[in-house]
Amino acid sequence: MKALSIKNLTKTYANGNQALKGINIDVEPGDFCALLGPNGAGKTTAIGIISSLVNKTSGSVEIFGHSIDTELEAAKTHLGLVPQEINLNLWEGVANIVRTQAGYYGLPRKLADERTEKYLRELRLWDRRNDAARSLSGGMKRRLMIARALVHEPRLLILDEPTAGVDIEIRRSMWDYLQRINAEGTTIILTTHYLEEAESLCRHVAIIDGGEIIEDAPMSSVLRQLQREVFVLNIDGELREAPTLSGFETSLRDDGDLEVVTSKDRRLNDLFAELDRNDIRVVSLRNKANRLEELFMGLVENKPGPAE
Repeated sequence: MKALSIKNLTKTYANGNQALKGINIDVEPGDFCALLGPNGAGKTTAIGIISSLVNKTSGSVEIFGHSIDTELEAAKTHLGLVPQEINLNLWEGVANIVRTQAGYYGLPRKLADERTEKYLRELRLWDRRNDAARSLSGGMKRRLMIARALVHEPRLLILDEPTAGVDIEIRRSMWDYLQRINAEGTTIILTTHYLEEAESLCRHVAIIDGGEIIEDAPMSSVLRQLQREVFVLNIDGELREAPTLSGFETSLRDDGDLEVVTSKDRRLNDLFAELDRNDIRVVSLRNKANRLEELFMGLVENKPGPAE
């Protein structure tokens, strides 16, 4: 039995826009899967259909063997959803938001109270339990949405860009928490615009573009398709022009930093050796973090066109 099984799923809106074109996705129980794609690719539509917020045009969706067409109530008991937009009642108290969600799933009051305390403590919100949600920071609101989604202890958790707009420290703490509940058995599907987030957390990845699945493979296999990395180097001193480094592409940025493109078969030691030969000292180095865009573009460019 799959945690999630999507077969030939299509969605055509009333204006004729075909958001999904017969996608197929299978997610194994206990997996941590990334659903990636550029804006407008169909990710949110797919999630909307899975969670019964959007009506599909055709195809089938099963959650732990329960069809959303014939067993919607049973299917939804296994599903927790953290949407992209903050959709809390901002005037309601933090604990009451989670407790009310438990009531929607029929949890007895005593159990609802226990679960509310459990997840607010785990997500470091217990001290704010009596505060109105509007008083929370953006990161706290995101964590509250996760607590709300988990209170009925679903077997499948879907997170639609849960770390968008939060600072690095909060993002890392959320990563740790998601890894922990996944290790305890919760199947997780994550959408994100941060490839490093998907790379750190997920074992499998499905990539959607133009309403079609263009890649569905283990994360390690997908990452091997990246042929290059781009680094930004802060240099000690000032460069008047980009140096010539054997085996590397270089360019000067407007802020004076040096941008270096390296193929994946070159080592960073090779780069530093070339820099030493040119008497260039590096103060700091970072990834340009364009790997997700590069991955999308490479897959789209290599996607087979329609048969002639």
